[in-house]
Amino acid sequence: MKIEQIYTGCLAEAAYYIQSNGEAAIIDPLREVNPYLNKAAQNGAVIKYIFETHFHADFVSGHVDLAEKSGATIVYGPTATTTFPSHIATDGEEFKIGDLTITTLHTPGHTLESTTYLLTDKDGRKHCIFSGDTLFIGDVGRPDLAQKGSLTMDDLAGILYDSLHEKILTLPDDVIVYPAHGAGSACGKSMSKETFDTLGHQKEVNYALKATSKEQFIKEVTDGILPPPQYFAKNAALNKGGYERIDEVFEKGLVALSPQEFEDLANQTGALVLDTRDPQTFAKSFIPNAVNIGLNGQFAPWVGALISDLKQPILLVVEDDKAQETITRLARVGYDNTIGYLAGGMQAWEKEEKETDQIESISATAFETALNTNPNLNALDVRKPGEYEAEHLEATLTRPLDYINDWTNEINPDETYYIHCAGGYRSMIAASILKARGVNNVIDVAGGYGAIKNTNLKRSDFACPSKAMKV
Repeated sequence: MKIEQIYTGCLAEAAYYIQSNGEAAIIDPLREVNPYLNKAAQNGAVIKYIFETHFHADFVSGHVDLAEKSGATIVYGPTATTTFPSHIATDGEEFKIGDLTITTLHTPGHTLESTTYLLTDKDGRKHCIFSGDTLFIGDVGRPDLAQKGSLTMDDLAGILYDSLHEKILTLPDDVIVYPAHGAGSACGKSMSKETFDTLGHQKEVNYALKATSKEQFIKEVTDGILPPPQYFAKNAALNKGGYERIDEVFEKGLVALSPQEFEDLANQTGALVLDTRDPQTFAKSFIPNAVNIGLNGQFAPWVGALISDLKQPILLVVEDDKAQETITRLARVGYDNTIGYLAGGMQAWEKEEKETDQIESISATAFETALNTNPNLNALDVRKPGEYEAEHLEATLTRPLDYINDWTNEINPDETYYIHCAGGYRSMIAASILKARGVNNVIDVAGGYGAIKNTNLKRSDFACPSKAMKV
């Protein structure tokens, strides 16, 4: 028996490879499917099934491509409907993978088709569950994504409570829980950094499982849920209805363009110029109106949260040899319309003496000086609401990056704005978006709130100061 968790940190997503006696199954595959095909070939196995725990909202699954290339059967749980060939399992249905048995446990609540898969070994022992977004380590799935008609978030939370208590918590304590996500995913609110655990330990530490009544569970699970990113519903629709082949996405996007070709295509198509370099590198020189979302952060989720049109043509500025990785990560969240990248990167652009732009980035100490000189300056904190509420600089306004498309109209393009986040990644995204929208005087605070706390600003300048704050 072979069970391998394939964890993708930038999406906080876990897929699974299961193998026994030359047969394999994949659970919740990512968009690019060659790694699964290669793994099966290297192990001399045939992929028999592709199990989907639900219609994912935070990424586009690779089920359709993988089924086409492997001949495997796509399996969804009860109530799912698809426009592509798939097997809709009944509750309790069993599937054989070599000596192993996978049993369908219908566990609605996160979504109505959500299903947990129970793996039983060759000796009949219940070994593990693949719980999808029903049960996480430290949390449970958010119950607000499948509201329809009269079905409310509270209704779904109640359904989730029943699923957990009737289907999962009745299993042995030594059963291993393998979820679809870990910390950093927007599919839950307080997931652990751990990516698997025993069910017995989760009963002891998971706040949702410790609720003493359905009413308490509903209250705790629904409290503090932020609106889902705008791309969630679009990704769910792609997973349900099918999508463009990943090979075609690569063929269309992996086109190296000279600076002149790049500029001409941008003008002809109205493409978004997406610059994925390090924030501080970007700040020094970039193509006018380019938006910076660094590849070395949570790139794909931020693209999904901020670029509202999945069909938006995209032109890339990347570091050397990062074009295919960037296109792959865009495709994982449904952005399939990359139409080329700048060959030679910004060095080639500058060599041609084409126009560039810059964003001023200052140290936290320089920001401290500016604040002492002008206490009324415009300072924006683009961290998440919870981060701001926990601790912030009194002089700043909370303007979460997640909702920049909602608050941009509040910005006066003739004024100067200082922008910070926690460490500098999100603030440069915000600064680049504002600059592309005509706000010329944006100043990034390098190092973000972490650096600001270590300046000589007085304790009274902060709200909810931490003990670590310098005074």
